[in-house]
Amino acid sequence: MRGVYLLAVGAAASSVDSDGQRNAADLAANPIRRVVNLLTAMQKKVEADGKRETELYNKYMCYCKTAGTTLGDAINSAETKVPQVASSIKEGEASKLQLEQELKDHQASRAEAKSAMAKAAALREKEASIFAKDSGDMKTNIGAMDKAITAIENGMSGSFLQSTSAQAIQRVAIDSADMTNYDRRMLLSFLTGK
Repeated sequence: MRGVYLLAVGAAASSVDSDGQRNAADLAANPIRRVVNLLTAMQKKVEADGKRETELYNKYMCYCKTAGTTLGDAINSAETKVPQVASSIKEGEASKLQLEQELKDHQASRAEAKSAMAKAAALREKEASIFAKDSGDMKTNIGAMDKAITAIENGMSGSFLQSTSAQAIQRVAIDSADMTNYDRRMLLSFLTGK
């Protein structure tokens, strides 16, 4: 009992209100009454602490009960997904390697296509210049022949033979690889008047 009394006295000494002042009525009260008041206050405080601790304990236990199942389910789900994710990663890596190789192939094809296009463009430009030159020569020759034919039809063979058109036809006959030697000699003899 003496231990309880000392405990009560120690608790009463620590239960001074926040201002550090004791109520005059508490000092005047009898020591047993003070101990009873102190024990009542301690009981209320212990009960409040107990309720709070019980609530925290219940929350913790609820968490422990549900967390184990939830975490177990999450672990099982993750373990079943591990092989799927691993195979997905392998497929992704294989796809990446394949796409990188295709990219290299396409880049090489593109470079070849650009080179071929450049060569084709150069060849077209060369052929276009040759065509323009040949076309100009042929148009000039055709024009000269048209004039010669018209002159021959009109009976001006003497004056035609001395015209620039006759000279142009002579050049065509001499330079033409499409004419046979016989046709060339016949045309040249006609144009020279022999």
